[in-house]
Amino acid sequence: MRRAAVNVGAKVALAVAAAAVCVAGVIGVLVHRITADDQLATARSDLDRQLVSAAHDVAAGAGTGARTDPPGLPGPVARAVRGNVRVTFLQAGDEPVLWAATRISDRRVLVLSRSYAPEERSLAALDRTLLATGAAATLPVSLAGLVLGLRMGRRATAAARTAERIAEGALDARVRPSGRDEIARLAVSVDTMADALGARLEAERRVTADIAHELRTPVAGLSAAVGLLPPGRATELVTRGVRNLRGLVEDVLEVARMDAQVAAVDTEQREVSAMARRAVADLDEVRVRIATDAVVATDPRRVERVLTNLAGNALRHGGLPVEVLVDGPVVRVRDHGPGFPPDLLAVLQSSGPQRFRTGSSTGGTGLGLTIATGQARLLGARLTFRNHPEGGAEAELRLPTE
Repeated sequence: MRRAAVNVGAKVALAVAAAAVCVAGVIGVLVHRITADDQLATARSDLDRQLVSAAHDVAAGAGTGARTDPPGLPGPVARAVRGNVRVTFLQAGDEPVLWAATRISDRRVLVLSRSYAPEERSLAALDRTLLATGAAATLPVSLAGLVLGLRMGRRATAAARTAERIAEGALDARVRPSGRDEIARLAVSVDTMADALGARLEAERRVTADIAHELRTPVAGLSAAVGLLPPGRATELVTRGVRNLRGLVEDVLEVARMDAQVAAVDTEQREVSAMARRAVADLDEVRVRIATDAVVATDPRRVERVLTNLAGNALRHGGLPVEVLVDGPVVRVRDHGPGFPPDLLAVLQSSGPQRFRTGSSTGGTGLGLTIATGQARLLGARLTFRNHPEGGAEAELRLPTE
């Protein structure tokens, strides 16, 4: 986002600079063309008047500086004179010459010529002046465009950063826009979205917490009543169902506490291997391997809860064997099943687990991964998900070492 915002500012600055260069170039070309045409028209008119005056002097027998029948007359001039046309002609070249000619008798042609170099030098000086003036005008305009572009980029960056913070869970982040342009409208929209999202999530959290609290009492009653049932297959099924229901209620309450940011972290020094073994002690199908051990300062209850959820999720949705590998402060939980489906893996790697999300072939992630991610965030740990190159899904918990 930040790079995109910077690119927007650079593009605005380049667009303003390009526009300034184009305007200066167009104005310069127009001024050059108009001045050149005006100079040539004036020079032709002056030389034509001199030619007419010289023709009168020749007719009156007076002396004149005009030449008659000069050699080297340009072809276009000679052809025009043969057609009995009084003509002026600019002969281009290193030394441009302006010609004027007219027929004064059947066999005589009166010709005037002069150098056109002064006008060319004047036009070249004008071009240099226009170039300097255009550059002098383009520079401050380009600087103004750069300032404007950078300002727009900073404002867009601020809006993008705020949106990223909101996406990460900081629902109190706001852009606080200034101005009335499109970027200000975008900032207002981001703030409005944050307000609406915060209100919606707060309402959802309260409803979830209220429902979970209301369910605790009847679930506790069911748990007590199950103990009074006679042994048998039916009792085992009911007991398992009540236990699952009680775990679900506790999960919902845990999510509500994390959403409300009232969960407390009790830190103490513990071996990572000991926490891993305790986390999967009730899961007979899970194997724990220790590559290297480490002692970290963390909340052991929350670490064990994360590892239990990861291992339980691997057992439900993956394939045996399920392995927990301890490598210093890093714990990896891997199964040997089909791995995460591509659509679910994309969600896990981008925005993280979503509550009650149903995968295309996994049957859903439920609350287990959501709670694991929330607990890892509270611990300052990093939890990532991927498919192992040799098959199966893998979750990695990296505990902080400081």
